[in-house]
Amino acid sequence: MGDHFIDFKAESTHGTINWHAYIEGSWAILLSHPNDFTPVCTTELGSVESLKDEFQRRGVKVAALSCNDVESHEAWVKDIVAVNQCKGPGLHYPIIADPERTVALALGMLDEKARDAGGMPFTCRAVYVIGPDKRLKLSLLYPASTGRNFGEVLRVLDSLQLTASHSLATPANWKHGDKCMVLPELSTAEAKDRFPKGVEVYTVPSEREYMRFTPDPR
Repeated sequence: MGDHFIDFKAESTHGTINWHAYIEGSWAILLSHPNDFTPVCTTELGSVESLKDEFQRRGVKVAALSCNDVESHEAWVKDIVAVNQCKGPGLHYPIIADPERTVALALGMLDEKARDAGGMPFTCRAVYVIGPDKRLKLSLLYPASTGRNFGEVLRVLDSLQLTASHSLATPANWKHGDKCMVLPELSTAEAKDRFPKGVEVYTVPSEREYMRFTPDPR
């Protein structure tokens, strides 16, 4: 977490991708999936397409990746569009081809226990969120049998974008518009100056003044 995310060049369904150039100045998400023409991934990538407006509203660029080639990806996109009743004819984001496992190996996301007919390992079902500074802000890893929850991915994005620009944290189950928590490094007096919507201090048995909430400042 916090490391500079790797740069790479690869072919995709949207042409050649130079990763750092593609995400320049934006928040970004890279999604890996084990294999084309697999049922869980087909629903996942269709879900991402259905959330196109949500990602764009947050200024987030999305890309998917697996160890199949572009020809396989392009054929699979037609199934994704049909199964999920997407507007089509394609997806608004690229699916990156990594048949040599170059990117997957560099990111350490090969599943040594799940292999293709030739004995080559598949990629894990991973989610990477990268900030505009090109540093890793979040990584999630799902088992092959469990589809990703993209509502949760959007919730985390909202938290990351909020806390990147304010001295705040978000509590358990927080969602956009809920109260936020003041970071410990700010005194209550400083917090009240910084957050004009008010700061609420919870009284706790320890009498320590650390449970402090303020409305979403945006």
